[in-house]
Amino acid sequence: MTGDGTREPAPAEGPAIAVAGRVGRNRDTDDQAAPCRRRSRTRVHQTAQSYRGLETSADLRKLVERLYPLCRSITGDGVRRTLEIVGEHIPLEIHEVPTGTQVLDWTVPQEWNIRDAYVKDASGRRVVDFGESNLHVVGYSVPVSRKMPLSELREHLHTLPDQPSWVPYRTSYYAPTWGFCLAQETLDAMPDGEYEVCIDSTLADGSLTYAEHVVPGEVTDEVIISCHTCHPSLANDNVAGIAIAAAFAQTLEKPHYTYRFLFMPGTIGAITWLARNNERVGRIKAGLVLACAGDPGSLTYKRSRRGDAEIDRVLAYVLADRAHEIVDFSPYGYDERQFCSPGFNLGVGSLTRTPYAGYPEYHTSADNLDFVSTEAMEETLQTLKDTYAVLDRNRSYVNLSPYGEPQLGKRGLYGSLGGRSDAKQAQMAMLWVLNLSDGEHSLLDVAERSGLPFDSVVAAAQALHDAGLLKD
Repeated sequence: MTGDGTREPAPAEGPAIAVAGRVGRNRDTDDQAAPCRRRSRTRVHQTAQSYRGLETSADLRKLVERLYPLCRSITGDGVRRTLEIVGEHIPLEIHEVPTGTQVLDWTVPQEWNIRDAYVKDASGRRVVDFGESNLHVVGYSVPVSRKMPLSELREHLHTLPDQPSWVPYRTSYYAPTWGFCLAQETLDAMPDGEYEVCIDSTLADGSLTYAEHVVPGEVTDEVIISCHTCHPSLANDNVAGIAIAAAFAQTLEKPHYTYRFLFMPGTIGAITWLARNNERVGRIKAGLVLACAGDPGSLTYKRSRRGDAEIDRVLAYVLADRAHEIVDFSPYGYDERQFCSPGFNLGVGSLTRTPYAGYPEYHTSADNLDFVSTEAMEETLQTLKDTYAVLDRNRSYVNLSPYGEPQLGKRGLYGSLGGRSDAKQAQMAMLWVLNLSDGEHSLLDVAERSGLPFDSVVAAAQALHDAGLLKD
């Protein structure tokens, strides 16, 4: 269990093989009922012009609305369809990891798919209907088809008595069972008697599916952006995060670092990716786990296990002029706890709005499309862009003329400032950069210590570098 008593963490994917190609199909209809797409080993290439843009708030909202109805779990065709839709916006490399693959201390589980489920009363009416909401079925329920009295059925029913009109979200990934989730008011209205129960699902050997989108940089050091793809119709947790990650990926052009976006099931996905990418771990410079990105709460950043990693400092700097909260690391939450496990101890934090399990709608049917706002998603996206603008340009330089202050005028550096309204700020930025460029201080250090805008510090460093006064 994760600690809230509602579900177990997802298993990890293993160091397995099958790689499917880029996806990006134009299918807007029948998303939930999309047929099974198995492990294609072909690669579908598209021109950049064929990818759908996510440039406006309406584009972002539409993507959330398309992803929301899909029945996702830690495996299965709902995840594949989700990645197909995301692949219409950015190129993806799809990985299929076979059932039984050992990944660190975990094993990739059997694949689960579901076609239909219901509870019918004596009149034949569906009092609980998977077709109305995919939250009605406990995730990973084994097949069942039988009749039973309500007294026996109650053992398999889950409700929220304190929120009688909401349907809870429940899973049982590793303990074979079955069950239904429903509103307490629905259960209260069910008379004693016999009910027909059907869960038309399969639990069989298959694979776990995850995807990567890579934006190559000038260097091979990587920044990872991770979001989980295992929850069904929960708009904030984490359809909004998936959509925002795709929109952010579209904005990156010729970055310094290589940016790797990971779309994968919670817990098992991160564990599998880490198990399969051990040789890459040493190149991970920073990372963010993105979740709960569209609710009305203020932004929350959860520090890495290190507490003082570069990403921790960058987020503190970026969030300083926004309503926000910064919290220390704890081994409870999303996949930051895998990236920050002691053996890896990566500089990976978590960016959310209201944190994990911190809002009443969490893991319930109230986490719906009305719960997420375009304004909140846009602010989260802008925060990612601002984080990139600092992290990707944060360098450490060495002053090549460290004995005394170099003469800037003869290099045309003072002359280049004439007439500028920010001339004094630019001059001070140059002096601060020169003074702190000892190979140990970064440009973020300069900005924090001087109180100058980071953009001004970067511009000063570039001018000094171009003049031959600094080296990387």
